[in-house]
Amino acid sequence: MAERSTAAVDVADNSGDEPLTAKAGQSTADGVAQNPERDTDSDEAQGSGTTADPGKKASPPELHSGHKLARRYRLEECVTRLDGFSSWRAVDEKLRRAVGVHILPSDHARTRAVLAAARSAALLGDPRFVQVLDAVEEDDLVYVVHEWLPDATELTALLAAGPLEPHDAYQMVSQISSAMAAAHREGLAHLRLNPNAVLRTSTGQWRIRGLAVNAALRGISSDTPQRTDTEAIGALLYAALTQRWPYESDAYGLAGLPKDIGLIAPDQVRAGVHRGLSELAMRALVNDGATASRHESACTTPEELVKAIGEMPRIRPPEPAFTAPPEYQRTTYQQGTYGRPTPPGVTQPLQAPPPPLQSRTGKALKWAVSALLIAALGLGSWQLADALMDQSDKSDSNNTQTTDDGDKNSPSPTPAAAIKIENAQEYIAEGEAQHPKDVGKTYDGSTSTYWRTNTFLSGPELAPYKPGVGIVYDLGSAKELATGTISLRYSGDHTTIALYAADSLSPGPVSSLTKIGSVTTTGDTATVKVTKKVKSQYVLVWMTAVPNSGPDSAAYAQAGYKQAITEVKFTG
Repeated sequence: MAERSTAAVDVADNSGDEPLTAKAGQSTADGVAQNPERDTDSDEAQGSGTTADPGKKASPPELHSGHKLARRYRLEECVTRLDGFSSWRAVDEKLRRAVGVHILPSDHARTRAVLAAARSAALLGDPRFVQVLDAVEEDDLVYVVHEWLPDATELTALLAAGPLEPHDAYQMVSQISSAMAAAHREGLAHLRLNPNAVLRTSTGQWRIRGLAVNAALRGISSDTPQRTDTEAIGALLYAALTQRWPYESDAYGLAGLPKDIGLIAPDQVRAGVHRGLSELAMRALVNDGATASRHESACTTPEELVKAIGEMPRIRPPEPAFTAPPEYQRTTYQQGTYGRPTPPGVTQPLQAPPPPLQSRTGKALKWAVSALLIAALGLGSWQLADALMDQSDKSDSNNTQTTDDGDKNSPSPTPAAAIKIENAQEYIAEGEAQHPKDVGKTYDGSTSTYWRTNTFLSGPELAPYKPGVGIVYDLGSAKELATGTISLRYSGDHTTIALYAADSLSPGPVSSLTKIGSVTTTGDTATVKVTKKVKSQYVLVWMTAVPNSGPDSAAYAQAGYKQAITEVKFTG
């Protein structure tokens, strides 16, 4: 209880964003509030209760829009100016892409800590975090360059429109918990995990911004980093379910809880909240009274939270609403005036069809036509019989010769339809990533490019190191698969591959997914036939065994167990 109270004070003492003074080339406070990539949150104005003494207060560098760092990063818009550092939206002119930049004077009291945090975060290389791209000390300045996600929306902005649907909240807490568990295994903590640090991309993936760096910029530390980040995830889930902040003070555009009632479960704050998610939020926030009454143990680390999520029944996405097509509108036309519709309100009487022509000439014409048709049919039948007899004679004269003429008119089987891959992302179930930047090479149409695994010292099974490695593919819309063909770079010891139907590019644990087919091969092609027909937009290609392929000077210097995927194709 003491730790939760400390976290509550930390939020309670922070009431507003730091306003920016409007200068030439800089944005105003309103401009910052609309920017999805801003690195501000509700405790920037007054500091945090856990913030260490910043020491010497260095003046922020005199920078402006258009200023260029390292002859490469052109500053565009200042989104934060606080406590001796500033954050900018910038353009990497070398790679022609938008980036974010944090800038401090080199003599700032936190410079060393910021550089160390940035370099540690960059080494993680996990695509679930906004990546640190550069960390440089140059010309009396220190700057940290990170990804800029123009298509991402902060959780703060999402909650401004209302609480999340249960499936969205489940996806958010599952992906955030899994990512933070991986970070803590590498010795990295966030310590500033709040609605402004969590982003949802246009593909539905949740990303975390500011791992280690945001806390270092503000001098924040913790004696229990895993506990701090776990409680922060619980607060995020609580806010997602209720659109309320789980402490008494308002924060991040959310109203706090009523005074003097303590922390109550989300399903007691708002009707219709998913019971399992409500209990999960309380277990992460560690309210002893609530958790004890429901016979559930508290989650004090992200790893425990991931395990608790895995034990929950999977929450399915809502069924898409069916919109009936508009009713067919019949257009009437006036008799004898084609193209002119009947005016509204006017009913056109139906005209009786003219009587048929019953003259002697008409009857004679009918009989003549009928006689011609009978004669033509007789002639055609005779020619057909003659042709069949001739074909029979040819067959008898040479009964050893075969022909496929009889098959030419038979219907050919319908070829399997190729399914286009729209997007892909490496799936990290446990441990470090493999090579997430190369996933696009598995469906670029070229077998000379590939995504590869790391090299393992024993195998072929990957179980001693991790449950498996793989890639999730986005098919654009829900489709029913027939086969998956995976072209491999190495043969030898067996490679085991399975296909799973997933619900997003960043699904939950493999145990919660639907297995639709698997195969084990010793060759360089794995053809997986789907044995369980389901419709899914996302498909996980999951490898649990890789061959011992020996050293490869073109890609690997070390002998061991590894595999590479050169091309993936799906048919339906």
